[in-house]
Amino acid sequence: MDIEKIITEGIVFKGCRSSNGKKENGIKTKAKKKSFITGSHGSGSAKMKAEYRQRRANRHKNG
Repeated sequence: MDIEKIITEGIVFKGCRSSNGKKENGIKTKAKKKSFITGSHGSGSAKMKAEYRQRRANRHKNG
């Protein structure tokens, strides 16, 4: 019975659940996100990351 059903209807594979409630770095407002990205909130590591991001963004402008 099962094999006939598979042959006639096929097999349906269902995907996993999507996580719609995903947080973005735990930052909720655009203003806080902006200060985090630019490194202006005082964290040394954020300032370092901001410097790397700036270098990456300006990489194509050198030539």
